[in-house]
Amino acid sequence: MILDYETLKLVWWLLVGVLLIGFAITDGMDMGVGMLLPFLGKEDTERRVIINTVGPHWDGNQVWLITAGGAIFAAWPIVYATAFSGFYMAMLLVLFALFFRPVGFDYRSKLPDPRWRTAWDWGLFAGGFVPALIFGVAFGNLLQGVPFRLDDMLRSHYEGSLFLALLPLLNPFALLCGVVSVAMLALHGATWLQLRTVDPLAGRARQAALILGAVVVVTFALAGVWVAFGIDGYRVVSQAAPGSLPDPLAKEVVRAPGAWLDVYGRMPLAVLAPAVGFLGAALAVLFSVAARPGLAFLSSALAQAGIILTAGFSMFPFIMPSSTHPGSSLTVWDSTSSHLTLSVMFWAVVIFLPLVLTYTVWCYSRMWGKVTVEEIKARSVSAY
Repeated sequence: MILDYETLKLVWWLLVGVLLIGFAITDGMDMGVGMLLPFLGKEDTERRVIINTVGPHWDGNQVWLITAGGAIFAAWPIVYATAFSGFYMAMLLVLFALFFRPVGFDYRSKLPDPRWRTAWDWGLFAGGFVPALIFGVAFGNLLQGVPFRLDDMLRSHYEGSLFLALLPLLNPFALLCGVVSVAMLALHGATWLQLRTVDPLAGRARQAALILGAVVVVTFALAGVWVAFGIDGYRVVSQAAPGSLPDPLAKEVVRAPGAWLDVYGRMPLAVLAPAVGFLGAALAVLFSVAARPGLAFLSSALAQAGIILTAGFSMFPFIMPSSTHPGSSLTVWDSTSSHLTLSVMFWAVVIFLPLVLTYTVWCYSRMWGKVTVEEIKARSVSAY
């Protein structure tokens, strides 16, 4: 079966979304646990319990982020190049924060000095909090538009200061999106800790989930109101046929208030995405109160999927709109690789993604069970 070019463009938009959701559910869980580590663990043994709930899997989960980056590079090369120009300092900050995770997991327990271990606990916190915040801030800036243009040779030019690039990114709306991201990942980590630990740690995680779930609902609602009434969206007025060869400059784009809500008029079913986001966060809180950690974890995962899909659906077909030159904005239809490249990548996904998912499920099943303080104390040497 050979898919036509237009269909493949749409398929890869969906697949990149799947990879981002997979990253949020798996590695986002690890980041959420890291953010909660210094606060829920009251003494060293409890913190070792928290670390051991994600220790065997965090590196495998992070592959989702690497794969998503690779997919964007291969499927949307011009988006990848433009994003690195505009978000270069932000990406470096994420990279440096992620360094704390492998080193923290491996070296935290090598010395018994409380100061050494506490320092690494806060390093693991930074390794979860900083990327979560920056990812949310990045989406907030995408919704507002990024200051770049394409020249006649389709070379992207970022129209901002490279070394001061972080300052414009940290605007109020983007920071609100960052809070949504931090809260939803921390909520996911709290539901995971309920699932993998026992009281009193599980009880503290339940209390944290109540607060974080409320923060997710409130901030997600505020972001939605802001998108509807506070910032201009982008709208394609005319463009080449979706199945034609990519040419980002062969279209006309305008900015207009409320344009990010157009999709909900064209496709009413798209409203299910924000509904799932709100419902998932609310159910995560309710199931936490009811001491049903498995259902709370699944609800939290649904909340993340709904929130990410809401951003994707609202921006469709835009991937990276330009705030300074709207006609240079990059969309699903005009920023992709060749038909052959998308086809080869598609069949690679069809073959290998089920194998990766099967192996991941097997790994979790082999290492499943509650992690307890007694188990940690019984070990004279721990890998984490």
